[in-house]
Amino acid sequence: MPPLKAHAALLILTLALALDSAVYAQKGRPATSYAQAVGLPLQVIVVFGDQYNGGDELYDAKITVAEIVRGEKAWQKVRAAGAGNMPQASGLEYLLARVRFEFSARAQPHHYDYTLAPAQFSAMSAAAAPYASADLAAPVKPELRGVLHSGGSVEGWVAFLIPRGDHTPLMVFREDVGSVIHQGDASIFKLYDENPAAKTKP
Repeated sequence: MPPLKAHAALLILTLALALDSAVYAQKGRPATSYAQAVGLPLQVIVVFGDQYNGGDELYDAKITVAEIVRGEKAWQKVRAAGAGNMPQASGLEYLLARVRFEFSARAQPHHYDYTLAPAQFSAMSAAAAPYASADLAAPVKPELRGVLHSGGSVEGWVAFLIPRGDHTPLMVFREDVGSVIHQGDASIFKLYDENPAAKTKP
C-alpha cells in the first residue's frame, strides 16, 4: 500500500462523550468542567478513510494523563535531560505531563498506523488562552513520540511553560498527523490534581 501521505486521507477524531466546544462556549460552560481528570482515560474514535480502501476504518484511541510534575521538581527533570535546556523565564514554571496513548483497530483488515508527536499537545488556561511551548533543546525522556500500529501503545513526557499563578491549566490534544486532512474537536485534559490532599492520606 502506498504511504499514507500519498492518499487524499480524512482523519476524524470524535470524542466519546460527543463534546462540542462551540455549544459549550455558547452556554458559557468552563472548560475545566468537562476536561478529563488526571488518571482517567479518555476514549476517542479515530476514523481513517480514503478512495483506495473503499470505506472508512475505525480505530479506538485511549489517552490518559498519568502524572503531572511542575515547579522546581519539573525544572530538575528538565535540567537533567540536557545542559542546553534553559531555566524558565520570570513568572513561568515548567510543567511536565506523562501521557499514555493506546491505539487499536476496531475491525480487520486494517491498513493504518498512527504517528504521534509532542507537537500535537499544547497547554492553555481554563479561559482558553494558549501558552507557549517549552521548546526544549533536549526532551525529557521518554518523550511522547512514536508510530503506533494497531494494538500498540506509547507513554512519555510532554513539557509546557505555565504561569506560576495558574492552578488550573489544561492540555489540548489535536489529531493532526503530517499532511492528513482532519476534522473534529480537540480533546481536553486537566493538568492539575483536583484533590491532592486525598492522595497524601495513609
